[in-house]
Amino acid sequence: MKAAELKDLTVEELSRKAGELRENLFNLKIRRRAGTLESVSDVTKSKRDLARILTLLTQKNGSSKAQRKAGKPPATSEKKA
Repeated sequence: MKAAELKDLTVEELSRKAGELRENLFNLKIRRRAGTLESVSDVTKSKRDLARILTLLTQKNGSSKAQRKAGKPPATSEKKA
């Protein structure tokens, strides 16, 4: 999955895709433990796709750490007399 393709999706579609990928990743891990997985690289690809989607969701929701920190007023160390 390409990041450029994902940027066009809405937040709801990205959330749905993230859920599908989590389920797929779970199934791949079970198949790997059972020894029926043909390609172990599928697990890595699924992890990366999920990370891409979660990154885009964070960007679209605007809830990054830098933005949260920027919204807080700076702490002052004034002493009360």
